[in-house]
Amino acid sequence: MPLHQWDYLFAFGTIWAALDAYNIGANDVANSFATSVASKSLTMRQACVAAGICEFLGAVLVGARVSGTIKNGIIDLAAFQDNAGVQLLGFTCAIMASGTWLMIATYNSWTVSTTYSIVSSLIGVGIATGGGDAVQWGWNGGKGVATIFAGFLIAPGISASFAAVVFLITKYAVLVRKDSTRAGLYIIPFFFFAVASILTMSIIYKGAPSLNIDEFSPNITAAIILGTGAGVATIAALFWLPFVHARVVKQDYTLKFYHMALGPLLWSRPAPADAGSREAVPDYAIRARNQNDDVSDRKPTQDAEKAQNDDHSDEKASHRSSEAAHPELPKDAPLQEVDAHPIDGPWVLPKNLYIIARYKALPFLKKILLHGSSVDINALQSEKGTKDEARMAEIHSRAKMYDNKTEHLFSFLQVMTACTASFAHGSNDVSNAIGPYSAIYEVWSTSLPVGKNTPIPVWMLAFGGAMIVVGLATYGYNIMRILGNRMTLMSPSRGFSMELGASITVLLASQFGIPVSSTMCITGATLGVAMCNGDLGAYNWRGLAWIFSGWVLTVPIASISAGCLMGILLNAPSL
Repeated sequence: MPLHQWDYLFAFGTIWAALDAYNIGANDVANSFATSVASKSLTMRQACVAAGICEFLGAVLVGARVSGTIKNGIIDLAAFQDNAGVQLLGFTCAIMASGTWLMIATYNSWTVSTTYSIVSSLIGVGIATGGGDAVQWGWNGGKGVATIFAGFLIAPGISASFAAVVFLITKYAVLVRKDSTRAGLYIIPFFFFAVASILTMSIIYKGAPSLNIDEFSPNITAAIILGTGAGVATIAALFWLPFVHARVVKQDYTLKFYHMALGPLLWSRPAPADAGSREAVPDYAIRARNQNDDVSDRKPTQDAEKAQNDDHSDEKASHRSSEAAHPELPKDAPLQEVDAHPIDGPWVLPKNLYIIARYKALPFLKKILLHGSSVDINALQSEKGTKDEARMAEIHSRAKMYDNKTEHLFSFLQVMTACTASFAHGSNDVSNAIGPYSAIYEVWSTSLPVGKNTPIPVWMLAFGGAMIVVGLATYGYNIMRILGNRMTLMSPSRGFSMELGASITVLLASQFGIPVSSTMCITGATLGVAMCNGDLGAYNWRGLAWIFSGWVLTVPIASISAGCLMGILLNAPSL
């Protein structure tokens, strides 16, 4: 029977669980996809669609059906003294503090760990409820408070090492070869095998708790992993290889992504007559300034001046055509101020209501909803004429840009890595918001204190997955704009190495009980790849200091906020 006298606590828990999941999408998922967008392997809208599908399916299909109500063994259950009301209040305070801190951090473009946020909030609740002894301060099998502080260095350090190894293998096996494109075509199918195998292990051991496939025998598990890797490598050899060969070597710019289904038939597909006259692959170069540019102020070149003059000529021609099309307008009247659908008469008239709904409200609503997925992240990262632009140019000048066609080969691997990691993230980290909420719902609906584990209904996973997707699509750009190329030069080969290195770290950490955060892993992986340039100046150390500060501040701010809120409400006088 529901505790109706505490309906307001359930309502607060629902609102802040939604806010918590929203900010997981805006902060954590955006952090993971920043490398893909910054390297131009995905556009912002493509990243939102890919992450949205993978995160939601991961949360709903293979998300945890049972959640430990005491997240990561932080609080001893005895601290609540089997009091259902105190449990309900405690988890509500924890999720409110966590959601509020994540909202503040996301608004200020601070990359923080969503896992550490909820764990820190539970620390505060535990202290307020049962004192210092109610909190597991030690290692506690890799689940205690000590693991939080250890994770600050363990996760980035291990991830940086793995990402550096992956990039160095990629660099010397493909990127610096005399004919790097041909070398990539030969070697990358084997990369598909390795990546698919590693990502399958990641899903088995971390990202699919409800399938219980981590309980399979070693032989069956090995067969699943190797079979998946071999299957993906075979598909890559049959369909991906002829597709990229036609696009990269034959310069067939007419190919679309769905032509990949033609597979071996593409080997004999003739290239268009004007092949080579236009680029068949995207340009992955960072336009700020490359390593050959002078970072100091320079005068524009003749080509730039000519392009500038051409732009002015185009603007004048466009202005003259606008005047001809609208002779009744004054010469200084901007064309965009002309209302094509003006309101004539009282707005309550049926025709005016239709105009408002069709031409005013709907476009405005569309603009609001799609704004987050249409932002140019690279433009936000380098605003012209600012100190940041000069600082980024200096960082980028110390990193080598490799052959554009070869980089295109790695964009496929990067997208596959990002999507699989996103699937695992959705199935695992949705519990950061839904885990405490499931305890709130269980206590409120049954009037009984929860036990060691709490079942999570599918509708809760769908609710959390949906809010994660909305968070990324509407506000993820605010985190992406301070990552990616602001930290170091990005490219598909570098981004692929970073994401794979982070995935390997998460996989091994899950096996050995080492505390890691996906935020910390991708940050460490970015540092490791940047150091492969052999120049300390190829990385934004100031940006790393800000990111690290956000990690450290999460623990005291979230725990103190939750503890104070719990203490005040728990000890408030009864009127």
